[in-house]
Order: sequence, then structure tokens, then C-alpha cells
Amino acid sequence: MTCFPGPGRPALIVFVKEPRPGRVKTRLAGDIGRVEAAWWLRHRLSFLLRRVGRDPRWRTLLCVAPDAAAGGRAFPPEFPHMAQGGGDLGARMRRALTAPPPGPVVLIGADIPAIRAYHIARAFALLGPREAVFGPATDGGYWLIGLRRGARPLPAGALAGVRWSSAHALADSRASLAPLSIGQADTLRDVDTAADLAPG
Repeated sequence: MTCFPGPGRPALIVFVKEPRPGRVKTRLAGDIGRVEAAWWLRHRLSFLLRRVGRDPRWRTLLCVAPDAAAGGRAFPPEFPHMAQGGGDLGARMRRALTAPPPGPVVLIGADIPAIRAYHIARAFALLGPREAVFGPATDGGYWLIGLRRGARPLPAGALAGVRWSSAHALADSRASLAPLSIGQADTLRDVDTAADLAPG
């Protein structure tokens, strides 16, 4: 059973697929190979959790796919696991963002090489004056989304109708959260193709 942080305590959710060859990072796999892409994701997740997962300022949870991988051996047992469930990416992200008890929540992927704990801390700080926060990616998408989860409910169409994996993903997602007040965190690069692995 998932063990959520207590009410009011910030929650960091890492949204990740089980790193199996052929099922993860398909665009990257097309460039470097399926086994290599799965290996990259596995080691990137381990590095990410060492870098930001144990920070005492928040509790880290893993939101995993497929659902059968929740609680399995593919992920470190010290971090609570929850299943992503069905639906498109927007539906699964919305479910993850609303699952923990009341309090600020931030969701990230596992494929952001430059991420540091201070990036997460800044995003949570923005959720003081703002109701939502996005961390833009350099390709028009985003690497982070967060919600303060205060008195105003999440809009009914939150994260619906988003043109995922496109340059419109951030703009569409922001529009879907209207009329919530939105802050902007740091811009970072995520990894979709081999070109994204280059430093800089």
C-alpha cells in the first residue's frame, strides 16, 4: 500500500516507466538502441533519486508504469510507489498530482540531467504565492509541474486536450489550468533523442 506524506508536507512525485528495453525512451532508443536507452533511464533514475530524492524538505514518491511494477523490484523500495493508472498522459499526471494528502506537490520526470535540489526547492517556493508552477523545457514542453492545492479546486479540464510531445505542450497545459495563478520555475533540458545527451 502506498504510504503518502502527511498533510501539508511537500510531496515530490517522480513519474517514470519501468526501464525495460523497447518500452521506454523510444525516440532515444531509435538513436542509441533499446537496451542502451533502458540502461540510460535506469541509471538516470538512480542518479536523480540520489540527487533530490532524499532531501528532507519533501517526501519523494514514485509514480510508475506499468501498474504491475508498483512495489516491484524495478524501483528502490525506500521510496513509496504508486501506479500511474489508465488514460492519456494528462489523465495520469492529474491523478498523480491529486493523490497525496493536501499540501504542495511537484511532479517531475526522470530524464532531466541538470536537475538539482535547488530547482525543486524553487518550484515549491513559487507555490507560496502561486497556485501552480511549471518548469519549462527547452523544446516547448516542460520538465516540472506543481500544484499548491489550496481552497480553489483544480479546473475540470486540467491537462486535457494537450498536444503532448510537441512544442505546444507547455502552452496547452498552462491554458488548461486557467484561472489558476501560475509561476514559472527554471528552464531545463530533458532527454528525448541522442542529441539531447550532448553537454551544454
